Amino acid sequence: MPGPAAAPATRIPGGSPVAGRQRGRRVAAALAAVAALAVALLVTLGRDRRPAPAAPAPPAPRPAGLAGPTSAGLRAAVGAGGMRRHLEALQRIAEANDGNRAAGTGGYDASLAYVERELRAAGYAPRTDRFDVPVFAQRRPPLLEVPGVPGLRAGFDYRLLAFSAGGDVRAPLRPVDLPPAAGAGATTSGCDPGDFAGFARGAIALVQRGGCPFRVKADRAQQAGASALLVADGPRPAGVEAFEGTLGGPGVRLPVLALRNQVAARLAGLRGPAHVTAETVSALRPTANLLAELPGSPGDRVVMVGAHLDSVPGGPGINDDGSGTAAVLEIARAVARSRPRATLRFAWWGAEEPGLLGSRHWVGGRTRAELDRIALYLNLDMIGSPNFSRLVYGGGPPGSRVVRGTLGAWFRSQGLGSRTIDLSGRSDHAAFAARGVPVGGLFSGAEGIKGAGEPGGGAGPGQPYDGCYHRACDRLGNVDPVALEQLGDAAAHAVATFAAGTQAVDRERRRGP
Repeated sequence: MPGPAAAPATRIPGGSPVAGRQRGRRVAAALAAVAALAVALLVTLGRDRRPAPAAPAPPAPRPAGLAGPTSAGLRAAVGAGGMRRHLEALQRIAEANDGNRAAGTGGYDASLAYVERELRAAGYAPRTDRFDVPVFAQRRPPLLEVPGVPGLRAGFDYRLLAFSAGGDVRAPLRPVDLPPAAGAGATTSGCDPGDFAGFARGAIALVQRGGCPFRVKADRAQQAGASALLVADGPRPAGVEAFEGTLGGPGVRLPVLALRNQVAARLAGLRGPAHVTAETVSALRPTANLLAELPGSPGDRVVMVGAHLDSVPGGPGINDDGSGTAAVLEIARAVARSRPRATLRFAWWGAEEPGLLGSRHWVGGRTRAELDRIALYLNLDMIGSPNFSRLVYGGGPPGSRVVRGTLGAWFRSQGLGSRTIDLSGRSDHAAFAARGVPVGGLFSGAEGIKGAGEPGGGAGPGQPYDGCYHRACDRLGNVDPVALEQLGDAAAHAVATFAAGTQAVDRERRRGP
């Protein structure tokens, strides 16, 4: 914050004794005012050493005559070094919070607080957009014991479905409308209330996957009085492990396990007791998106840039998506005291990993007029993969082609190749595209295998873009600084370009498909 302006020097001319006393009193009053101002300044400085208050502070005034950001100036200000500082902070936060920054956890809350402090220091007045996120965690691996079927292995023969309840159940097994050979063929086992006709309350229900969502099967089993539910897989080779699945959210009151089809075939004929244990957390917890805005010309268009701030529960998420988070934050800091023509709006989305929940919540709360004012949304999700490719989002509503062309042309101007990729609904641009807002974005690759001749760097073809995708090893060392610099430059160029005007996007948007 700028310090107070220095008081002008005071000259005391000669005069009568009365006038002198009057001047003396005025001087004394002025000195007292200066002293009070000095005390206030010291108190303010002391306060500045404490954490920023929770109430939003107004942004620092921008001097008149400031120009909008230029591509060269913004690219020079947004470098891998500055982005790495943010990545280091996110890594420290994850290490202090069970190794992750997942939505609904202390690690996410600390990540949001860090970005908010950085924005306030740059002069923004960031605001939170709060919503609830479903959270599921296993306190320990589940257990399934069945007499006569020894050696069942958690994580291979069976696993919990996400949002399963916990419990310790000993009860007889009861198959429910299984096909003639359990684990084979199509079925609607457990989908209809009639499937549970005559079901013994308190028993463990055995159904087969298919015909309806897992949540429907769980609800039917609960209504029939089952104490636990086992869901057999359909036809699969013998070596395939139990499938992963979700019940969609909290509210299920019984343990629900997925089984390999070969295990289900062994259990289908049994009527004896089985033992199921699970210790889980399944709940709705509050979380938030964070947004900050740099006003442009009154009534002009809005250019949005965003990244998701949360990680998966299994790792710190420094590439996914600490890399995008850091790039958006550095761009926001670099343009903070410029005067763009278009309003620049920056977003850090919560709960992307559980299903794009934060961006869907925010977009879903906007009116048609608010969405029409958004000229485009640019998404940065994973821009530092160690075996990176330079990937530009394809597809999207009318206007998106201009965004894609701007990014591709930038890479070509630097002698760098890029490739267009259709991410469809895999990241936060999806909610904008679904409501007709032009979208674009940058991506350096996730769990997929890099192809021959792809532009980029790292280990090369035949290897994953990011071998630590959604894993505990997605740490600082998993981010390639060259990828971060090159894709960060492209993002900065696009922001500067559209900050100066969005006419080309708007024209294509009006023309339609």
